[in-house]
Amino acid sequence: MLTVASDIDVLARFGRALADPIRCRILLALREAPAYPADLADALGISRTRLSNHLACLRDCGLVVTVPDGRRTRYELADERLGQALDHLLAAVVAVESDRTCPDAAAKDCC
Repeated sequence: MLTVASDIDVLARFGRALADPIRCRILLALREAPAYPADLADALGISRTRLSNHLACLRDCGLVVTVPDGRRTRYELADERLGQALDHLLAAVVAVESDRTCPDAAAKDCC
């Protein structure tokens, strides 16, 4: 049972990061390999400004870090275990029946 405030805060930050599809796509891309912002923006088909805002959120959540590389900055997952956690989370979610949704999904715009 989670009772320590810091554990709850960590999970809440992870949930906030995963709450946006673009941030999920960024995390999945960085799970594969570190990347430069321009390359990520092109790969995801979003503007650099929009990508920058999402990367800032992921940095604030402690999930990604910047690595100076000459005059450029590369992004990568803050810890390789985050990639493993994403793999496990994806496997667990896929294992759940695909037709299971909450009863009022349409009203809450969820599930």
